[in-house]
This record gives sequence, C-alpha cells and structure tokens, in this order.
Amino acid sequence: MNYKIVFNTLGKVLVILALVMCIPMVVGLIYQDGSLLSFLVTIGLSLSIGLPLSLMKLGDKSLHAKEGFVIVALCWITMSLMGALPFIISGSIPNFFDAFFETVSGFTTTGSSILSLDETGTLLPKGIMFWRIFTHWLGGMGVLVFVLAILPSTGESMYIMRAEAPGPSSSKLVSKISHTARILYGIYLALTFVETILLLFNGMGLYEAFLVSCSTAGTGGLGIYGSSIAHYNSAYVEIVVAIFMFLFGINFNLFYLIVIGKIAKAIKSEEFIGYVIIVLTATLIIALNVTNSFGSFWVALRHAFFQTASISSTTGFSTVNFIEWPALSKGILMILMIIGACGGSTGGGIKVSRLIILGKSCTNGIKKSLHPRSINSVKLDGESLSKEIERNTFVYFILWVMIVAIGTLLLCLDVNAGQDIFTNFTATLTCIGNVGPGMANVIGPLGNFAAYNGFSKMLLSIIMLAGRLEILPMIILFAPNTWKRGK
Repeated sequence: MNYKIVFNTLGKVLVILALVMCIPMVVGLIYQDGSLLSFLVTIGLSLSIGLPLSLMKLGDKSLHAKEGFVIVALCWITMSLMGALPFIISGSIPNFFDAFFETVSGFTTTGSSILSLDETGTLLPKGIMFWRIFTHWLGGMGVLVFVLAILPSTGESMYIMRAEAPGPSSSKLVSKISHTARILYGIYLALTFVETILLLFNGMGLYEAFLVSCSTAGTGGLGIYGSSIAHYNSAYVEIVVAIFMFLFGINFNLFYLIVIGKIAKAIKSEEFIGYVIIVLTATLIIALNVTNSFGSFWVALRHAFFQTASISSTTGFSTVNFIEWPALSKGILMILMIIGACGGSTGGGIKVSRLIILGKSCTNGIKKSLHPRSINSVKLDGESLSKEIERNTFVYFILWVMIVAIGTLLLCLDVNAGQDIFTNFTATLTCIGNVGPGMANVIGPLGNFAAYNGFSKMLLSIIMLAGRLEILPMIILFAPNTWKRGK
C-alpha cells in the first residue's frame, strides 16, 4: 500500500472541498442567514488538514488498483464527515447521526432525508439549504473526477476513475485522464446550465432554478419543499425536470459521441436502447394503470413519465404520492428502482448495462448446457466482453443481494422505529440504489427516515456509500489485507 499517495490525494480532496464550500458561504452572506461561522469553521478545518497532506512530498508516485479503491472510499467517507459539520455547527441538524445521514445522502445523490420540510422553504438557512442540495451536484459526476479534471494526474489515475465511476467498466474518452474528466464535467456543466435557464423561463427564481437543476443533474432528489416538484404545480416544470432526469440517466460517453458527430454510434448503444425501452414501456403501462385516478389518460401519462424518469434515473423527485397508486404501478417502480440508470451516468441502481450482461450470460449458460462444446462469448455493442467484466458483474450482483438481505435484517433490530420488514426492505433498497424515497408511506415521497435510530442511520449511510461506489471500494477499504505494506 502506497500510504503517501493515498493521503496526498485525500489532502487534495479536502482542499477542494474547502474551496467549493465558499460558494454556499457566499450564498449565506448574500441572504444574511447567520450560517457564516459554520462554513468558516469547516473551511478552516478542511484546509488545516488538507494543505499539509496535499503538500506532502511523494517518493513513489505509482498508483495501483488497490490504492485506487482505498482512495475513493476514504475520500468519500472523509468528505461526508466534513460536509456534515455546517449542519451541526449551525444547529440546523444538531444530531451527528442525522447530519451525517443527510450529508451522505447528498453526496451519494440518494436524496433520502431525515428532515420534514414545509412549503415555505424556510426550515433551513439559505446557505445551508444550498449546501445540502449542492452536494448532489458535486457527488453526481464524482468528487475525484473533479480533482482529476483540475489537477495534474499520474498515468495510473485511471484506477481512481474506474473505482469512482458507476457501471461495470470505465474507459477514457481521450488519451489523458485529466482531459476525459474535463470533457465529462464540461457536458455536466452544460446540461445543468441549460436546465437552469429553462426553469427561469417559467418564472422560477435563480436560487431555486439552480438548486432544482443541481438536484436533477446529480439525480439526487433533495428539494427545498416538502412536496418536492409538486410544490410548483406546473406542467412545464414537471416536463422540463422529467426530460433532464431522463437525460442524466444516460451514459455520458454517449453525449461525447454526439458532440463529436458520432450520433449514429451513440443511439445504437445497446444500453441506451434498453434504457429507452424500459422507460417508455414502464411509462405506458403505469399511465394506463392510473388513468382512472387522474380522470385523463394524458394527465396520467405526464405523471407516469415523470415518476418513471425519476425512479429509473434514481433521482427520487415526485409530483404525486405514488405509494397510493395501484399495486402494478408500484411494482413496476420497485423494479425500476432495482435496475436504475445507465453505467457512466449520474444515476444509481444495478445499471442497465449490468442487466444486459447478466441476461446474456444466463442465455449463454443455457446454450452451453444444451450444447456443451459450443463457445459463446458475451457481446455488448458488437464487442466481446472480457471474462473479467463478466465475472465482476456476477460478483457485484451477488454482493448487492447480500447487502440488501443483511441490511434489511439489521434494520429490523431497530424496534424503536417500529417499521415492518417491507418498509425496512425498501429502505435498504432505495439506499443501495441511491434512489431516495422508499415504497412505504413512512419513508415514501411524503415521508422521511427520521424514525430510525443512530445505528440504523449509520448502517443506511454505509449502504448509500456502497451503492454509489459500486460496493468494492467500501469492502476493500475495511479489508485487513488492504493495509499491509507492499502492492
């Protein structure tokens, strides 16, 4: 283990976190909300720890897969701990477990909350609310991808990007990792900017338009008001947000292909086609299923598309209390919660690409049973996948199932919360999928996770981190063999 490069990178992340935190601090100053001290203390602490580590002289600059996983997991945990301080110091969320849960939910773009927001948007100071939702935008593309985009990186930085990027594999768009990171963030910024402008056209103020766009871009779902997007009571806002939720659920590599003129290659992507088919099919079935509830197929179609885009992209926004929908619609939404978005997007879930790989692997397994001498390889977009990717996909799925099962049972120990096993199951499911609301009333679109005790909130926080970081970084971080000297 190359300890120096691990802690050097951690220092860089803390310095950048301190600089980024200046933005909500300025927002707080503009609105004079009294949050200045909480940000100053956090910024000072981040710099006092981060600067010495970032200036550490590196002898051996080599970076291997193990260091990449450790760096990602350690940095995400540390920035979640540091990011919780403004909530605690300002008194907005004085309880550590609550503040940590809210911060992890923000950075991992989950959107689950312990807060009961009202319709005035004044529960939290403006600067604190800005920070709460801005964490979605920071975590959406990845904090370490941001570090790679603005700082010189080593030739092995691909290990960091692969460990942080969602999906079964991560590849460079151009020869240098730093250039790839800049391209990704450029697309990310552009889409966020366009959505903000479109929301301003509807009369929404800049503060709210930007925060809604940040939450959409990160596919997070934390909002300013208790009723989420339903607060605006605007078909225009719903349609704009729904379209952008769908877009942010697409692999960002495809946007790059479109930018450079390879549109045909982008739209022929198997994962993209699968994602579109899943969203459109789910939308149509749900719309037909809930038409009687809305009295009009077209109104039902609008709400069905919004909720389908929201859950499939794992954003978690809502326009209605879908817990009251018929069982078929809720069942479809639960399946979408499990599948999630595309690999290489800001969305969570198992990912459409993994679903395709698992399906093709199972099909090949059946063919092999019928024809033992046949040789079948799993192909994606016409290219054969390595056995390593195929194996890692199965390993991920097995670990995912184990975490959901163990997490559900451990939550059942929280007798004070008084939740049934289905509620605990969907709580675990929504956290590992980084979706936000569960499929039960108490943790649904109009509920929150406040009833759980400190242990349960820490457990769910770890599950959220595992879901966002694709499980392995968290496991490797806490494995005893990881910290032994040597490669």
